[in-house]
Amino acid sequence: MDIIVDANILFAAVIKDGITARLMFVDRLHLYAPELLLDEFSKYRDEILQKSHRTPDNFDSVLSELLAIIHFIPKSEFQKMIKVADEISPDIDDSVYFALALKTGLPIWSNDARLKKQSAVRIYSTSDMLHLFSADLD
Repeated sequence: MDIIVDANILFAAVIKDGITARLMFVDRLHLYAPELLLDEFSKYRDEILQKSHRTPDNFDSVLSELLAIIHFIPKSEFQKMIKVADEISPDIDDSVYFALALKTGLPIWSNDARLKKQSAVRIYSTSDMLHLFSADLD
């Protein structure tokens, strides 16, 4: 399954070695994100590290592994969809994810319940993903 991951999914996977991190490494999942997610992560890196249940070395190692499996898409590839995404997205801060979703036809993996308050893009929560891929975690 191809899916776009939002920043909070990446944050959750890096903070704790839990179900989100395990799901991200499921072989049948192909993860995509706007390149801007890297900027967002850099902006909050220290805060995320402080919340983390990981040592700094383990944090950096897990982050590197996660970044290696996510396909980052430059904004220039979906820039034309930003205006439409701004109208659809329940949260203007998430418009970039919606623009990428509209351009690619892919769903978004996010735990932000507000994002489900629209019908243009399919949103999967971590619970939804667990339901779909629980057999892959055994």
